[in-house]
Amino acid sequence: PARAEENLTRLNDASRQQIRLEQQRNTLTGKFIPLRAAINDLILTFGNRYTSGHDFLIQLDDLQDKLSDADLTELPRLEKALDTLRWKALTANPLLADQPILFVTRHQYRSHYHAIDTLFHTDEYNVDRNIPHCDLFQPPGAMKTIDLANNAAVKTIVNVPHGIARDPQLHFDGNKIVFAMRRTVKEDYHIWQVNTDGSNLTQLTSAVGVSDFDPIYLPDDCIAFSSTRQPKYNMCSRDIAANIFKMEPDGANIYQITKNTLFDNHAELTEDGRILYARWEYVDRNFGDAHGLWTVNPDGTNQAVYWGNNTTVPGAVFNPHEIPGTQQILCILGPHHDRLWGAMAIIDRRIGLDGPSPVLRTWPEDAAKPIRTGGAFDCDLHARTVSLKYEDPWPLSDKYFLCSRMIGKGEQTGIYLVDLFGNELLLHTEAPGCYDPMPLKPCKRPPVIAPRRDFQSNYGYFFVADVYRGTHMANVKRGEVKYLRVVESPEKRHWSRGSWNGQGYTAPAMNWHSLENKRILGSVPVEQDGSAYFQVPAEKFVYFQLLDENHMMVQSMRSGTLAQPGEHTGCIGCHDNRLTSPTATKATTPLALKKPPRKLKPWHGESEEFGFAAQVQPVLDEHCTSCHDYGKNAGKKLNLAPDKTLVFNTAYMELWRKGYTTCIGAGPAELLPARSWGSHPSKL
Repeated sequence: PARAEENLTRLNDASRQQIRLEQQRNTLTGKFIPLRAAINDLILTFGNRYTSGHDFLIQLDDLQDKLSDADLTELPRLEKALDTLRWKALTANPLLADQPILFVTRHQYRSHYHAIDTLFHTDEYNVDRNIPHCDLFQPPGAMKTIDLANNAAVKTIVNVPHGIARDPQLHFDGNKIVFAMRRTVKEDYHIWQVNTDGSNLTQLTSAVGVSDFDPIYLPDDCIAFSSTRQPKYNMCSRDIAANIFKMEPDGANIYQITKNTLFDNHAELTEDGRILYARWEYVDRNFGDAHGLWTVNPDGTNQAVYWGNNTTVPGAVFNPHEIPGTQQILCILGPHHDRLWGAMAIIDRRIGLDGPSPVLRTWPEDAAKPIRTGGAFDCDLHARTVSLKYEDPWPLSDKYFLCSRMIGKGEQTGIYLVDLFGNELLLHTEAPGCYDPMPLKPCKRPPVIAPRRDFQSNYGYFFVADVYRGTHMANVKRGEVKYLRVVESPEKRHWSRGSWNGQGYTAPAMNWHSLENKRILGSVPVEQDGSAYFQVPAEKFVYFQLLDENHMMVQSMRSGTLAQPGEHTGCIGCHDNRLTSPTATKATTPLALKKPPRKLKPWHGESEEFGFAAQVQPVLDEHCTSCHDYGKNAGKKLNLAPDKTLVFNTAYMELWRKGYTTCIGAGPAELLPARSWGSHPSKL
């Protein structure tokens, strides 16, 4: 019995050893497949420029042969040899080897409130006034290059020991870099320019109390950048908001080209000369899933949604870059809160403007599973479920990409080469982290789009071809819509330390569930054929509502747009499908275009920001409170008294709390059917 037990133990040990050997062999074998695919592709793509390609394949075959006979003691040596070959084969890619790689070093941005809150403005709420020079701003930083073909030599272009250099963008000629820099905690970010050899460092912007960041060169050599120059605060928080501005190459003649109530950043040029950027704004929307990608011409005209405006999960999309020679983009799918990182993705908006179908691939692979357009609000799902996080993607081609990625040591990141074959190779890392990688070489200059902005005008013009044409106009019969109302969503100019935690967080409290105020600019008639052509004040962030004969809302936009001075712009219909074209019909001029553009008819006099106490309560006082008041029987059912409560007033609280109004508030990301909220379904 003792000998049998001893033999059984030996057998079990041998079995366990064999299982472990097979597992490690399989793991190593899995590394051969993507490497072989990449080497074969590089040989086909670059030919003689990829000089050692066939030698790499021979070495790979030799290692794979040795793997089949290797025991456990030989596997570590084989794995090391494979890693060495992998490094040589992938870094010999001419897209990497033919020039240095530009990058920046810095700490990961601290997480304060939401992911894009990275400025830590000198006069923002996040500065701790009790500790001298202490806030969420974390130096040091630097802008550097690494030359992979020259023993991975690293050179410093700009060193910022007490600050941060960020958001570099290379000029089309490849000889200079525009970037944002904050030299100390006492100043804000400004736009700077430097030659690629570190010479001729020049400051281009210098406004006090303003943050300028995310600059890009435009096809005419002007510079677009995000800035907090228009004073306003994000509506669901107390941090300063930003939009995109434009200036001449030397920093002169700065003017605003995008405008909404919140935040525009991560501008990037498309191959046709437009600006693709990340936009955060909401009108009657949840605050956290209202991030999408938009485009705009360099003069601020032709603002249009690109992808993700009505996607529930992920909550945000960051850092879009058009993949050369395709109509696809490389970007980051991330959270509303947390950081500017998440899953890396390729999106083809020709397949769809929202949801999972246009997302062709993600890194990590399982990050595609939660993408959806409906369902429960969950703006931070990717922050919780994506443990390996990516940032700052840059397409080298349609198959090979650079990015910043976690290396497995806390929040430290490194520069990675990622490809479509499954390889992810760490090219370089150094503390505290590496970001914004891009090749240091000239690139094709996109065409210049002729400007359409008239700086002498105070108005813009909108044309709607047919209000009945749209994805969410079912059960609205022709002839029912009589008016189109134009509503402005104005900026938030102040903040308070106190807050209201309703459906969203606001400081100060100003609405039960919604997070923004409104100003009715007026309305115009809708013609019998559904067309409308009208004049609006230029550079106002506005949205449209369709009204019936009683001026009750039939349908509403839950986003915003604007017209630049002198701009004529428009759409096919309300919530039109942007992947279709108008149905071919007999060529007739829409009725609205047979007349001059309509002027807005004001709503009860001069437009002003809406307020319940100013606009609604006087009506209730005149008609209702004689019965619906404290101490009255009717008041027990519904009290419409004007008495102030802790935050709002009695009538306002009662109407909300008891469901007499059907307001969408901070509503879902997806589009909603006509008459699903507003005056039609409300009891009042």
